[in-house]
Amino acid sequence: MSWQMQTDITSEQQEPSADEKRKANAVVDTIQQLGQTATPALNESNIFCMTIIGQVEGHLVLPPQNKTTKYEHLIPQLVAAEQNNKIEGVFIVLNTVGGDVEAGLAIAEMISSLSKPTVTLVLGGGHSIGVPIAVAGDMSFIAETATMTIHPIRLNGLVIGVPQTFEYLDKMQERVVRFVTSHSNVSEHIFKELMFKTGELTRDIGTTVIGSDAVKHGLIDAVGGLGEALRELNQRIEAWKRGRLEVGSV
Repeated sequence: MSWQMQTDITSEQQEPSADEKRKANAVVDTIQQLGQTATPALNESNIFCMTIIGQVEGHLVLPPQNKTTKYEHLIPQLVAAEQNNKIEGVFIVLNTVGGDVEAGLAIAEMISSLSKPTVTLVLGGGHSIGVPIAVAGDMSFIAETATMTIHPIRLNGLVIGVPQTFEYLDKMQERVVRFVTSHSNVSEHIFKELMFKTGELTRDIGTTVIGSDAVKHGLIDAVGGLGEALRELNQRIEAWKRGRLEVGSV
């Protein structure tokens, strides 16, 4: 066989097929659009991992230099995870500064209403509207060095000029308080005390709690990292599957 023929055969073997090219393009599109390497429909694991990173983007598009998580991307992923029979548990990883209140609450409500076991893990930070998302799972973990900032809802850079605006913010704030207190072990009294504490944040009111303090206040269930969170989720998945089998055998 001549050298030219060997080169031609080698080049033909290395050339990807049309199907491989389509799969590669699909992965690139998924990374660009959803920030995920695989959607629940393609994921071979029985656990779907969803990340909430940077600022939660809601109805307003944030500047391109901002690291954002778009809520319109997360909601269909959660629906797909709920509908996919191969997915048996959902793992939520947070490192967020907060963001749009209504978008954050929508994500938190979606997570809390999943029928499958869910575990959340706060890494780095779960600030502002990230707090309701962090407590929305069946079990919540926080890294030892991670922080959570609790503060009142406000309109940055705007002056509240009419009573109706204040009433709207107050009602929205009550929605956040009600959700957090109903999905964690923190009391309404303690949570509002942390929210309205003066002198904790520079030129502001609110509180920043770190790791074990978040557990002490009842916001988060346990201090732990990736291993502890996944171990807990797998245990809950096994219990969930046993429960389904028992119901099916009745």
